[in-house]
Amino acid sequence: MSPSPVPSLTESSRSVLRIVASSGPITRPRLGAILNLSKPTMSAVMNELSALGLVASIGSHQGAMGRSATVYALGPAAGYVIGIDVGVAQVRAVAQGLDGSPLATVELKIAKQQRATIEEVATVVDDAANAAILAVGNRSTILRSIAVAVPRIVSRHRLGQNKRKGPEAVLQRLRQSVDAPILLENNVNCAAFGEMHNGVAQGRDIFLFLQVGLRIGLGIVIGGRLFRGFNGAAGEAGRLPFPWSPSEIPEREGLEHYLGSDALMERCIAGWLQTGDEPPATARELFDRAQQGEKQALVWVNRHAADIGRMVAGFIGFFDPGLVVLGGGVGQNPLMLEEVRHVARDLTWATEIAVSSLGTNGTVLGATRLAADYALAEILGETPDATVVLPFYETADGEPQPSFG
Repeated sequence: MSPSPVPSLTESSRSVLRIVASSGPITRPRLGAILNLSKPTMSAVMNELSALGLVASIGSHQGAMGRSATVYALGPAAGYVIGIDVGVAQVRAVAQGLDGSPLATVELKIAKQQRATIEEVATVVDDAANAAILAVGNRSTILRSIAVAVPRIVSRHRLGQNKRKGPEAVLQRLRQSVDAPILLENNVNCAAFGEMHNGVAQGRDIFLFLQVGLRIGLGIVIGGRLFRGFNGAAGEAGRLPFPWSPSEIPEREGLEHYLGSDALMERCIAGWLQTGDEPPATARELFDRAQQGEKQALVWVNRHAADIGRMVAGFIGFFDPGLVVLGGGVGQNPLMLEEVRHVARDLTWATEIAVSSLGTNGTVLGATRLAADYALAEILGETPDATVVLPFYETADGEPQPSFG
């Protein structure tokens, strides 16, 4: 079912709905106390929101004095959202209520992975979204929005320039099958947003999320909002000039290549073979062997951590973020943390550096939260924060068609 329009709400009703969406189930007296609203005003507000189906009573709570108070949560008309993480090997979709209550999780493999065509990936994305909708079933029937995280630069300025290869191309099939706003966002930005709301960066107004894996990327949060840059490319850490010395000329994306897990393993295997021992085949095996205390593996992990620490020191000098969160397949490994901290501390001022607490779920949880914030802003009549929203346009016969312009 497509999102239904919501009449303009009073300021008091918007404030109450915002609290219920952010805190989850809450008693009516507690709402009144938080917002300093009188009993008559609270009665009017709850009557308005209940009539619209945006909140609903889910029972009562007995306080210390023996009095019972009605508990309210989001109602059926508030609907739900879906976040989708489009990875190399799989697509993960998570459906949640606007208050973060879990509804469904779907994971589908991408058969050809790196060799998959845009059309094949688009099919998996569409299948994952519709499987999530089916899994939600009658528990919630109004899909408010979908946010899709992609491993690409996402920019309003680039939207529609290359309809067959741009990041929006993977959503053309989904746009045709789902009647709801579809948000498009960079995957590292989504992971940063997830950390801000559900991870180690909760309560932080400014911090950096550094993803280190097959590639590197930086999510930047300033003033509690994602900083995306003019082209949507803020945080493209791999574009920093590297190598940079009197005898070397930087190469385009040279830093990304050097710090990516593939290049790490190339260096590791080449150096390992000189010892006559069998080298690890993958980054995961390297870290597993280091975890087991294998001396040679620890040497290579510490070398890589030192390189990451130098990059982190540069970011600290640029942003003074107060907190840097390490994520990604390599970056979130706890074996990296102490050496990254040590090297960064030697090169710049003391800054908190922590490992992501969300692991591989961070990106999809961030996408889901982005979708929920967008949906709530629309209900409240506010301006949503989104990089790109793929709208419908109508043809002469009134039928909605996908728009990428």
